Amino acid sequence: MTWTDYDSAACSIARTAHVLGDRWTVLVVRDLFNGVRRFDALQDHLGISRDVLTKRLRLLVDEGLVETRPVRDEGERTRHEYVLTDAGRELRTVLVAIMDWGDRHRSGAAGPPVRVRHAGCGEAVHAHLVCEAGHEIAPATRTALVPLDGARLRTR
Repeated sequence: MTWTDYDSAACSIARTAHVLGDRWTVLVVRDLFNGVRRFDALQDHLGISRDVLTKRLRLLVDEGLVETRPVRDEGERTRHEYVLTDAGRELRTVLVAIMDWGDRHRSGAAGPPVRVRHAGCGEAVHAHLVCEAGHEIAPATRTALVPLDGARLRTR
């Protein structure tokens, strides 16, 4: 069988794209990683409409990537902040991979705008693919798709 014999919607990439396949959603997750947690701060930093931000945050909460926590500054009413869950924090590798690619292929003349550094040693952090035996998988390395139990044959 070939890849096109399988239902594309059952693919984990398709299911993830359903959640993260929107520019604003990825940028909201990026800002949450960088400590921007309140609605007004997210809206201001991203330049996003309240309606769009509300929808993206609701999706992230409904999908279990973000949770809300009540916070109250002295003398003010209770508000909520948005915090990544364990599943949301696991997206760090995805964001670093996107950033690595963007640094190589979409940087301006001045170069990349920021670098992620390991707080423990100060060195730059990059996303790398490795197989379970520890072999690094470079862009030109051949790989093969192996259908598993979650694959579904396409109905025509």
